[in-house]
Amino acid sequence: MQRRELLGSVAALTLLGTQGLARAQEFPRAGMTVKYIVPFPPGGLTDVMARAVAQKLTEVLKVPVLVENKAGGNAQIGADQVAKSTPDGSSLLAITLTHAANVTLFPDAPYSFMNDLRPVALLAGSPMLIVVPSNSAVTDFRDLMKVAKARPLNAGSSGNGTPPHLTMALFNDINQSQMTHVPYRGGAPSMTDLMGGQLDIVFSNFPESIAHVKSGRLRALALCSPARNPMVADVPTTIEAGMAGLQVENWTATMIQAKTPDVIVERYSREIVKIMAAPDMAERATQQGFRINARGADEFGVFLKGEVERWARIIKTARITAG
Repeated sequence: MQRRELLGSVAALTLLGTQGLARAQEFPRAGMTVKYIVPFPPGGLTDVMARAVAQKLTEVLKVPVLVENKAGGNAQIGADQVAKSTPDGSSLLAITLTHAANVTLFPDAPYSFMNDLRPVALLAGSPMLIVVPSNSAVTDFRDLMKVAKARPLNAGSSGNGTPPHLTMALFNDINQSQMTHVPYRGGAPSMTDLMGGQLDIVFSNFPESIAHVKSGRLRALALCSPARNPMVADVPTTIEAGMAGLQVENWTATMIQAKTPDVIVERYSREIVKIMAAPDMAERATQQGFRINARGADEFGVFLKGEVERWARIIKTARITAG
């Protein structure tokens, strides 16, 4: 290549880079619409939180931020869509603990979760609530640790590889016990059988069991959270009950296409953390059973890496499969 051609190519690349940076600095662009992809059906906790954040982002960014539900494939369909989207800030992805587990459960996924997506912000976590029938002979969490070692217990979940299943597996790992896993198609059927006496215990998603605890049909043994929840203020945390390692919250967070410019990611990260810190959002989150745990992109990235590694070990130790 001649010197003149080389200089021309360098200038062109420099111009493209400058234009790309300028576009990023102009974010959000006038007239743009942001899709906030929720890879779960409408009405669930992740969807509710995403809609609350999207509403606030619309007000702050002055452009529409619209939630779009893309359920299916164990939350992989929506994630794949964002992983392959244009990296201009026009697509966001709502994720949960499920995605951290999926890295191990689905090694042949059509996208790389850790390479094709990048962290934006952690929002909040909904703690797992350990529940037994109200007439159970297991009286409290310390009793559960003893009973689980003495005899087999049937533990229901909302399906293989779901947060309730993973929490049960983590309990077994720490307690050196062997509960029998009974998977269901969703949390509601497991609650029905637990109250009916077909199951001994469920490490449940908080929203799926809280109403039954309040009604007295189920007894809550412990909350897998670092702090008590005001909705069940008398229920101890697993730390208080003697198993500090059993900390599991079905957290929700935001990610974006991996090649999105830093300036856009930083803007989203800053605004979302600020949104989550607002008193009205904290109140709304608490009413939904969440514990606010807002973290920016860098801190969330460290947290996410830890979650992927933590659940990879548990999944492999317990030989959990997605089927």
